[in-house]
Amino acid sequence: MAAGFTPFIKKEDYFLCTHRGHGVVVAKGAKTDMMMAELFGKETGYCKGKAGSIHIAAFDLNIVGANGIVGANIPIASGVALACKLRKPGTITVCFFGDGATCTGAFHEGVSFAAAFSLPIVFVISNNQFALSTSPSYHSRQVERLSDKAKGYGLPGITVDGNDAVAVGEAAQKAIDHARNGKGPTVIEGVTFRIYGHHLGDPGTGYRKEEDVEKAKKHDPIILLRKRLLNEGIITEKDDERIVADAREEMEKAVEFALNSREPSPEDALKDVYYSS
Repeated sequence: MAAGFTPFIKKEDYFLCTHRGHGVVVAKGAKTDMMMAELFGKETGYCKGKAGSIHIAAFDLNIVGANGIVGANIPIASGVALACKLRKPGTITVCFFGDGATCTGAFHEGVSFAAAFSLPIVFVISNNQFALSTSPSYHSRQVERLSDKAKGYGLPGITVDGNDAVAVGEAAQKAIDHARNGKGPTVIEGVTFRIYGHHLGDPGTGYRKEEDVEKAKKHDPIILLRKRLLNEGIITEKDDERIVADAREEMEKAVEFALNSREPSPEDALKDVYYSS
C-alpha cells in the first residue's frame, strides 16, 4: 500500500506505521542499508539499533516511527496532522495500519479527533483479511467494508484492491489532494491477502483455506504490476530483468552492510532514549 503513495507525497509530508513497518519507511525514501542495519540492531541503523523494525523512525525523512501496539500510531498521527495544520500548512500526514487496528479504541479516538478538526491526514488500512487469525467478517461484522467505518465520522471512505498498484495510486492521489487542499481526512482500505502465517511459528492453517492461499499467490501485486507494465509497453523484458537484478543487488549490499556494522556498545544503552529541552 505504501508504495502506491510514493509518487504523490513530498519529503515534508509525514509517515507513521505499525510494527514491522520497514516496507513503509523504504517507500518514504529510507535507505535500505540503514534500514537493514536497524533490523539487525546495529549502530549504523536509523535509530542506532535501538528500535528494530518495531519502532523504526527516520526523522530526517519525517518518518515519525512505527509502533509496537496495534492501533496506537493512529492518535499519534492525528497529533502530527494537527501540527501540520498549525505549523506547516500544505503538508500532510499518512498513517498506515492493519485491519485489526480498526477495532481498537485508538482508531476511533484518532479518527474522531482528525474529523473534528478537519486535519490533513490519510488513514490507510492494509486489510490482509486476518488481523492475526480473525476475519473482518467476525471482528467487524457491523460493516460490509472497513472503509465504511469512516461514515461514523462524516469522512469519505474508499475501498480498493490493495494488490492493484494503479488503483492504490489513484485512491492515494485523491485522498492526498483532499487533505492538502484543506478538506480533511480520508480513510482508504486496501484489500489484500496475507499469504504466510502471522509469524514464523504460525503455519497459517485452521483459520483459512489452502485454495484461497494459492489463489492469492497468483494475485501478487508485483506480478500484476509487472504484467501490466509489459502489456502496455512501459517496460520491456530486459527492463524487468534489470529492475529485479538491481533490487536484489541493493538488498544483498544492505544485508552485507548490516552484518559488517558495529554492535552498539553497552555505554550507549541510555543515549538517545530520553529527550529533555
